[in-house]
Amino acid sequence: MKSQDVRSKFLSFFKEKKHSIVPSAPMVLKDDPTLMFVNSGMAPFKEYFLGNGQPKNSRISDSQKCLRVSGKHNDLEEVGYDTYHHTLFEMLGNWSFGDYFKKEAIAWAWELLTEVYGIDKEILYVTVFEGSDDADSLPMDTEAYDFWKQYIAEDRILKGNKKDNFWEMGEQGPCGPCSEIHVDIRSAEEKAKVSGKDLVNQDHPQVVEIWNLVFMQYNRKANGSLENLPDKHIDTGMGFERLCMVLQGVQSNYDTDVFTPLIREIETIAKKKYGEQEEADVAIRVIADHVRAVAFSIADGQLPSNTGAGYVIRRILRRAVRYGFTFLDKKEAFIYRLVDILSKKMGKAFPELKAQKQLIENVIKEEEQSFLRTLDQGLVLLNRIVEETKNDIVSGEKAFELYDTYGFPIDLTALILSEKGLKLDEKGFDDELQKQKNRSRAASEMSTDDWTILFDDKEEEFVGYDTLEAHVKLTRYRKIVSKKEGEMYQLVFNITPFYPEGGGQVGDKGYLEDTHGDVIYILDTKKENNVIIHFTKNLPKHIEETFKAVVDSKQRYRTECNHTATHLLHQALREVLGIHVEQKGSAVHSKYLRFDFSHFSKLTVEELRDVENFVNARIEGKLPLIEKRNIPKEEAIAEGAMSLFGEKYGDTVRAIRFGQSIELCGGTHVKNTADIWHFKIVSEGAVAAGIRRIEAITNDAVKDFYFENNRTYFEMKDLLNNTKEPVKALQNLQEENANLKKQIETLLKDKAKNIKSELKSELQDINGIQFLAKKLDLDAAGIKDVAFELGSQFDNLFLIFGAEQNGKALLSCYISKALVASKELNAGQVVRELGKYIQGGGGGQPFFATAGGKNPAGIDEALVKAKDYLV
Repeated sequence: MKSQDVRSKFLSFFKEKKHSIVPSAPMVLKDDPTLMFVNSGMAPFKEYFLGNGQPKNSRISDSQKCLRVSGKHNDLEEVGYDTYHHTLFEMLGNWSFGDYFKKEAIAWAWELLTEVYGIDKEILYVTVFEGSDDADSLPMDTEAYDFWKQYIAEDRILKGNKKDNFWEMGEQGPCGPCSEIHVDIRSAEEKAKVSGKDLVNQDHPQVVEIWNLVFMQYNRKANGSLENLPDKHIDTGMGFERLCMVLQGVQSNYDTDVFTPLIREIETIAKKKYGEQEEADVAIRVIADHVRAVAFSIADGQLPSNTGAGYVIRRILRRAVRYGFTFLDKKEAFIYRLVDILSKKMGKAFPELKAQKQLIENVIKEEEQSFLRTLDQGLVLLNRIVEETKNDIVSGEKAFELYDTYGFPIDLTALILSEKGLKLDEKGFDDELQKQKNRSRAASEMSTDDWTILFDDKEEEFVGYDTLEAHVKLTRYRKIVSKKEGEMYQLVFNITPFYPEGGGQVGDKGYLEDTHGDVIYILDTKKENNVIIHFTKNLPKHIEETFKAVVDSKQRYRTECNHTATHLLHQALREVLGIHVEQKGSAVHSKYLRFDFSHFSKLTVEELRDVENFVNARIEGKLPLIEKRNIPKEEAIAEGAMSLFGEKYGDTVRAIRFGQSIELCGGTHVKNTADIWHFKIVSEGAVAAGIRRIEAITNDAVKDFYFENNRTYFEMKDLLNNTKEPVKALQNLQEENANLKKQIETLLKDKAKNIKSELKSELQDINGIQFLAKKLDLDAAGIKDVAFELGSQFDNLFLIFGAEQNGKALLSCYISKALVASKELNAGQVVRELGKYIQGGGGGQPFFATAGGKNPAGIDEALVKAKDYLV
């Protein structure tokens, strides 16, 4: 059965069981601070399990893209070495929110597997929760056990411990016992030797879990205790790739048609045959897996970067590049070439791959080329470390610096060192890595109390589109403590005028005032699992009273100007550059806006001017806001509204129109474009391959911009004696300056020639080496000229020159190449060691190197110490 049929049969089956079939949510989560990526099928529905929202249908089914590469669920290091772990995988799932429970979930799972897919009942095992005698004191799940007895022999129903058969969302939140379904695909001979029941949950590659049925019936509180949920839910997840392995009769996920087209393409590119050499096979599996994760992430709007989720994606891609570099001997970019195969294979189920194909290829290619350059630089640095190593063990601290600062993979360092007959101090490296992790963990450490519920209000309402003030009631609150922010409180109200951070727009600030005149300040507003949360430093004194909630109107207004300007800017870019332009991210603050978009070249001065003029024409056109709330998404799209890849939209949406600009947007906007006053681009540049970024300002910030430029202009004119042609006067000054520089360079060269003849007479013969250590009144270029001219006359020269320039210290070392070879002297090593006297450092080639420092007073001592290298 082809993988596409496997997926469609699953969804069709649950559609017949009255489930609503929904598309996969984007993998990158926008309003859940506990997760970086969707790592399980339930993550997009978390708000329903928490009771913060109501789904349109109480029965849902989907195939969800998941990524497990960070946090508790991290499969990265296993990927490629076994047959069934992946970074990106599809999770087939069916969900019940307070509807059916264990009986139906178990019956339908068995029906689908054995009747629809036709899996032999004799190769299946199931597990149930055996109970626990710890603080939770949970009973065995006899209910699930009794249901399973109706379908499968009791000796195939295994009792599992809390680790395997009690599923928890995290340290807090909904949880419950679960039943796993395992399949034994070993040969008959292997089954005769060892029973499958003895291999369940033992990490056997052919006895694997394919489906987990979670029975959500408890809530884990902050103090660790459990309480019953008001409604019971079903949360199931079946590994699509593993299911394909079973149904296609192969022994590895990588042998299914999910991966074989990618593997065949890698074989062709790398000129390697899959299945002949284990190291190459691992590399091919790693690359086939990782390109999927990276491509889907970019399609969902997450580009590789140096922080957060972007860093994780960059790390995955670099792991793939490194395996190709090391084990497939691929020294040029090639992984981007796999995107075409991937989009053809999966583009029907996930159309974002086809729509974003060109962008994905460009981003991956640039990332590959960048990291390959890093590897080249790392090899040079590693060779230098090897040269400086006095014994056969390379310092873990230096290896960590190579890894942390330059991104050079530690396993590649270990491999190269072993080829050179050296060892890596692995413990030293692990210690440095752990120190870094501890620092990172300490910086982000946070504790969260349980919510204190004052009264249950199911419908928290945002009224901030229509008013900046409202009388509100506090429905719940909790305390959070973080290393970064200290002690804070999170407040939730029955209604709120405060806009929560989202869609690139920052959250509102403002204040609460009670009837006694007491005021507390709202420092930020965010949305978490569909709940609007207000951050304060203090808890209100009279928590059960009605409060007057007031949004900072000046900040909101400026932010609205910038948000509306992003819509107009998007329209302008598509008009000026072409309809290939799509928004790839934005940041809307009160002081500025940032807009990322797809485009493959730097904007010309003329294009930037045209974009500015386009936006300002719409501002001058005084276009009114036309807003449609809670309309069907299909209706909004039919009217021309633009939706963004990577955004999660509900069945109903809000459409914002200014003239011909129509977008789906939940943010706040000005009532008329005239309110923006003016739009000014302040910068344009590249973010990644095919992604450009514009930063711009509006309203008061533009007024400040022009005022500052005007002030600078008059100051410049004043310095130029109020000339009527300041530009021409500056050009004259530049020409004059250039001529003077040439004269100075000529004088310095003449000075250097005179100094050279003096220095020759000062050379000392030390053990057959012509040595000189001296402080000179020359710049770096002059010192280098002198050193090389002297070097051309001697083949046994060792020079150390010091100089002071602009309050900084400079050391230069020249060693004849003959001495470098015969005496094992190294100028780079010399200046690095002497650099400590001038509180600096440097490097260079073995025959010439320089060091800079901030302590000119140390030059004399460094020159004295230089002689120690020869005696």
